Amino acid sequence: MKRPNRFLWTLAAVLFITMFACVTINIYFPAEKVESVAGDIVNDIRGREAPKKDSQSQSFEDFLSKIKFVFMPAAAWADEVTDVSNPTIRALKEKMTTRFKSLKTYYQKGLLKESNNGYLTIANTSGLNLKEKRDLNGLVEAENSDRKTLYSEVAKALKIDNSQIGRIAEIFAKEWQKPVR
Repeated sequence: MKRPNRFLWTLAAVLFITMFACVTINIYFPAEKVESVAGDIVNDIRGREAPKKDSQSQSFEDFLSKIKFVFMPAAAWADEVTDVSNPTIRALKEKMTTRFKSLKTYYQKGLLKESNNGYLTIANTSGLNLKEKRDLNGLVEAENSDRKTLYSEVAKALKIDNSQIGRIAEIFAKEWQKPVR
């Protein structure tokens, strides 16, 4: 009886281990989708109109989307859903829109600052009496609480893992940091 070649067994074992040990898990984060949603939501809350594109750039984007559809149909279908809304998000937007009217004067006075983490901070309270400081603190706490809930709801709506909520907040931060008019 002939014994199997030790080299072949070793090679088979190495190939088997390599095949199953090299599994990489990529967690897809739809940054472009979140950017689009963030822009829409912040514009709705702040009463800004979405920036309009000129017809030439729009036709070029249409052309690119058609090419993308031909070569990557799965991605094209996934990119269509960018309108994120549910009852909780609509209620949050309504509350935040109402609150923004009160916050706007504080923004214009330079008392509020948008941080890079997606939350509102008080930059300066000099010149405010105790009641105004208390009111401002209450507004900021309520705003940040609603933002935290909003980011969580956006993650749910876009089927993004809760561990990525910080990234969602950072993307929203870029929209919040645009000048208040």
